[in-house]
Amino acid sequence: MLPPAIRRMRQHFFPALVLSLLIALTLGCGSGSAHTEPAQMVFPTATVPLTKLSSDPYTNSTSQHATEVEPDTFAFGSTIVTAFQVGRIHGGGASDIGFATSTDAGTTWNSGFLPGITTFQDGGTFTAASDASVAYDAAHGMWLIASLGLNPPGPAKVLVTRSPDAINWGNPITVTTTGDADKNWIVCDNTSTSQFYGHCYIEWDDVNSGDLVKMNTSADGGLTWGSALSTADGAHGIGGQPLVQPTGKVIVPITGGVFGSMLAFSSNDGGANWSSTVTVSSITDHTEAGGLRSGPLPSAEIDANGTVYVVWADCRFRTNCSLNDLVLSTSADGVTWTKPARIPIDPTTSTVDHFIPGVAVDPATSGSSAHLTLTYYYYLVSNCGTVCQMGVAFVSSQDGGQTWSAPVELAGPMSTSWLPNTFSGLMVADYISTSYVNGNAFAIFAVAKAPSGSTLDEAMYTTTSPLAAAVAAHFSSRNERPVPNAKSDHGSAKFYDLDHEHPIPPKKKSLRRSARR
Repeated sequence: MLPPAIRRMRQHFFPALVLSLLIALTLGCGSGSAHTEPAQMVFPTATVPLTKLSSDPYTNSTSQHATEVEPDTFAFGSTIVTAFQVGRIHGGGASDIGFATSTDAGTTWNSGFLPGITTFQDGGTFTAASDASVAYDAAHGMWLIASLGLNPPGPAKVLVTRSPDAINWGNPITVTTTGDADKNWIVCDNTSTSQFYGHCYIEWDDVNSGDLVKMNTSADGGLTWGSALSTADGAHGIGGQPLVQPTGKVIVPITGGVFGSMLAFSSNDGGANWSSTVTVSSITDHTEAGGLRSGPLPSAEIDANGTVYVVWADCRFRTNCSLNDLVLSTSADGVTWTKPARIPIDPTTSTVDHFIPGVAVDPATSGSSAHLTLTYYYYLVSNCGTVCQMGVAFVSSQDGGQTWSAPVELAGPMSTSWLPNTFSGLMVADYISTSYVNGNAFAIFAVAKAPSGSTLDEAMYTTTSPLAAAVAAHFSSRNERPVPNAKSDHGSAKFYDLDHEHPIPPKKKSLRRSARR
């Protein structure tokens, strides 16, 4: 029986390696025998009650049922909305886009499926849907869910579905008329004093043009959309997440350089023009074991004063890039960014691999008093082979990301063998999301359970109560430095998209003219 102090540490997911050593020392002291081997690390018990939001009702033969993956969230007032893929298809997308809505700050939820997108729901024309993203347009009183409509081998289209109450949704509106769209994201300007109040922006990339970044703008609640515009430098990237400052300036962090760097660009004129990109940081990332699909896409949020917070998975603080930490960079103007700081979830000597982050910032807080909550997936042991055990946890900060709480386990362990497969690996998400509603944080995430025969069991969950804010155990990485000459543990990306449908052509070898005639 462990002492009460150690049991409390375990309940709060005290960093796994430290916990194992504490247990070994505690059990060994006074026992008359020495422990020469460390105690086996095990997943902490998840004691936070969860609420299941939705489940896959479809039966089409093209999907892997029952699966739900990749949620986004957005909150405004007492309403929080999430949207996600339902019935994941191996070759890309899903049977439809599902949603779940709470109008009472996360106490109760209603769920359903968006109409008119796919052939499997209310007369749609597309064979699959993907990449859901949620926004609210306060000027027009309209909730918006952006998604992709897929009809392979034809080009994917960016779609927007509208609702005045976040419960009843109309048929989709087509945003894009050219290009083959991927990884769309939507945001609206909700500051009433902004001259662009009511403008909504969608970022996406054209995979047929090597991930050429595009932006569309609407000023009428998402009914109509302007032409797709590129950045001033014709930037290429994927996974951008636009954010709007109180002044109306739009800042878009995005993974660029075929995943080798984090970039950002902006607009000061309501989306009429977009700047050239600036470099936030290089990206140094580790490839997760277990055949998992993951990548260093940004998770980005903004505080009340307009400071942008960007989090991604990065291995620069680990010897030999043996696992990913989650790192944070911030900017007040989208041009000058802080050096990436490691979020100290556990020591740099631990074996824990962290990935697929979903950061939230309380929009009523700012600066050194900004409240942040970060949800993420992890492996307890990074080098876990072909089948791995995975968990979901969160940490929080009450001082703008300067210090962080100890992590708390939300779900797990779940085996990677319980996940739907894709061209690029087993999938829970390319991104997840956390949002604050009335000062309380809620995360939405996929939880997988053991399959029943060939039928999987992966659905959307949230916590029954808000995620608890940090009250003690403030950890800092202020004095940490990256490993010198840190490098990713993999070669250059081979595909423009995360579904691995659009290969990057090999570089042409230059022919040098002989020096002799």
